Amino acid sequence: MEKIILFYLSDCPYCHYAQRAVKELKEENDAYGEINIEWVEENRKPEISAQYDYYYVPTIFYGKEKLYEAHPSEDYAACKKNIKSALDKIINNK
Repeated sequence: MEKIILFYLSDCPYCHYAQRAVKELKEENDAYGEINIEWVEENRKPEISAQYDYYYVPTIFYGKEKLYEAHPSEDYAACKKNIKSALDKIINNK
């Protein structure tokens, strides 16, 4: 299955939403579990995060295509919906 990169910060509340959303989505649909997600903590791997163009975390890339970037006031429901949309794009492109 395709690989995506999900950038996050360990102390970011929106990133905690993303972790919860990915877990729930995988429980809801086995196809999401087949997607290889590389979780990159940007402070621990700045050499990787510097290669991508984004401002907010969490952010999801498929190759160099940005599928999702959180916004500051985004609630959990919006985060989950946007992550689902990004994962659906991967599933539908295989």
